[in-house]
Amino acid sequence: MAYSGRYRPVNLKKYKGDPDKIVYRSLWERDCFIWCDKSKEVLEWSSEEVIVPYYYDVDKKWHSYYPDLKIKLKEGILLIEIKPLKETKIPKRPDKSKRYIREALTYVKNQNKWEQAESFAKDRGWKFEVWTEETLKSKGIMKKGFRKLKPLPPFRKKRHK
Repeated sequence: MAYSGRYRPVNLKKYKGDPDKIVYRSLWERDCFIWCDKSKEVLEWSSEEVIVPYYYDVDKKWHSYYPDLKIKLKEGILLIEIKPLKETKIPKRPDKSKRYIREALTYVKNQNKWEQAESFAKDRGWKFEVWTEETLKSKGIMKKGFRKLKPLPPFRKKRHK
């Protein structure tokens, strides 16, 4: 099942950027795009249109980071990154497994990106936020749970005469 795709905005006037190049990489991002497109509190929005240079401590090189959203509200401008809650916390189980090393490197990279994004946003009078599934639920962007399915009737074999 693919969780990525292209998004076509309904309110083209609200989108600041190329509406033909809006790509979501998760269903959470897609839900945020729909919210931005339909919400009356959002005056303008764009996806991956802002470039934030950041220094990655692991490879000691500069890279480019594209935050998921830039949202203009009446209160100001937000730069948003959408991530699972587990990627915002230090990984547990400090061992030498491949999984732990991958999670640790992801955590360091995210922290490097977010530090620079925070500074970048502050310099422009904006605010940087990381939205997790908890944030999306609290804002009403993501449904609190899945729809419950009706139980199936019991299966009975037909008798052959």
